[in-house]
Amino acid sequence: MPSSEHKALVAVDLGAQSCRVSLLRFYQGDPHFDVVHRFRNGPLVTSAGVRWDIAAIIEGVQAGLRLCAGIATEGIQAIGVDGWAVDYVRLDEDGNAIANPFCYRDKRTIAAERAVHEILPPARLHALTGIQLLSINTLYQLYADKLAGVPAGKRWINIPEFVTHRLGGRPVAEYTNATHTQLVDLKTKQWCDEIFESTGLDRNAAPQIVPTGTVVGSVRGDLSELTAFRQTQLIVPACHDTASAIAAIPASGYDWAFISSGTWSLVGTVLGSPCVNEDARTMNFTNLGGVGGTICFLKNVNGMWLLRQCMDQWESRGFRRAVADLIEQCGSMPKPAVLLDVDDPELLMPGNMLGKIDAQMKRAGTGAASSWESAEPPAVANLILHSLAARYAEVLASIARITGKKLRRLFIVGGGSRNRVLNRLTAERAGLEVIAGATESTTIGNFAIQMAALAGDGSDAGGVPASSVAKWAERISAGSLAIAAGMDG
Repeated sequence: MPSSEHKALVAVDLGAQSCRVSLLRFYQGDPHFDVVHRFRNGPLVTSAGVRWDIAAIIEGVQAGLRLCAGIATEGIQAIGVDGWAVDYVRLDEDGNAIANPFCYRDKRTIAAERAVHEILPPARLHALTGIQLLSINTLYQLYADKLAGVPAGKRWINIPEFVTHRLGGRPVAEYTNATHTQLVDLKTKQWCDEIFESTGLDRNAAPQIVPTGTVVGSVRGDLSELTAFRQTQLIVPACHDTASAIAAIPASGYDWAFISSGTWSLVGTVLGSPCVNEDARTMNFTNLGGVGGTICFLKNVNGMWLLRQCMDQWESRGFRRAVADLIEQCGSMPKPAVLLDVDDPELLMPGNMLGKIDAQMKRAGTGAASSWESAEPPAVANLILHSLAARYAEVLASIARITGKKLRRLFIVGGGSRNRVLNRLTAERAGLEVIAGATESTTIGNFAIQMAALAGDGSDAGGVPASSVAKWAERISAGSLAIAAGMDG
């Protein structure tokens, strides 16, 4: 039975394909969590652009929280929400969404990126922020709004913080998530005046930046009428899900890198200070804020989005097979003669993925008479896996050279950590020891940040320290394993 002296915690992980609501409870002092509720998510392709159904996301989160309230009779002490970065909600005067927010995969940002670079050259943007140039970044999305005539003074808030706001928290920008906007000054860690002024964006429309682990309010509204939520605090974890996942990696030393593997693959390493040399800039690496003032030095690489998009096409043709079975079949297939450029901008956009792969392979001059658009699914999946592994190895080699690190270990966390075939191919290509971490590493990091904050481990200026979060993450992992083993016995 759960310990009555410890209240429960809830972690909400918003994903671009699925969302999870998890409940952590204590059993004889040991923490253990379960995923209580999952619901599908995905962008809507509409006449008004590629959008997120924000009402459905809120409804799914609230459904999960109600399930948690029914389970945790001891009460729920805190809730933390993390999710993907860069996308935001425009707010009306009452703090409600004006419309469904744009998805980063909408093509409106392509012209906006070009327009911004005419005002602020890429080299200057990198010097100011240390952030990689990606058309999906919030900076370009906000400028696309401006080009479309949206008043610059309309307040906005990133999606994880918006969900927290809807639950009762004040509107804020958590630091790790804020850095992903390409609007934060690398030195001051606050909104960059030069970028706002040069582009004509309104700094007053941006929310206040707060440290990781800040308590931003308590549950209000209908949920607060449930006994479990009557004294529940709202804590912003590392709202950028990758920062939460990396904070949960049980590693020490200077010889390791990571891949946070899912819809996207974020390939990088943890640094004590930003790396903004010329190589980092020309190779488009990013310095994202990490827990406790660390830097997540990484590069975005296309991920399992590629295979998911192909699966959607095959399923529309009547092909029915589990993704895991398809991947397993690739384990005995030979390496393709020619690989995909997985970061081709065309492959980042939704729709007709098989046609896009076929077009790229034809441009590469593969000489194949047959079409990849009609190829057997295992052949396409094999091409994707080998191409991802090759790109990972290439990025990891660049990280070692740019930072001077002698990499020996590679931690793979997130849903992709279960992909044994891709993990093996990556180990072979990169020449590193691959360690498969927790599939729910983001959840563990989210909970660990909440626990560190509630224990008073943080400071007003810097938020919760990375060392404290790592300690709590290790305790959560160990406690969950111990309790699971006891249940199995």
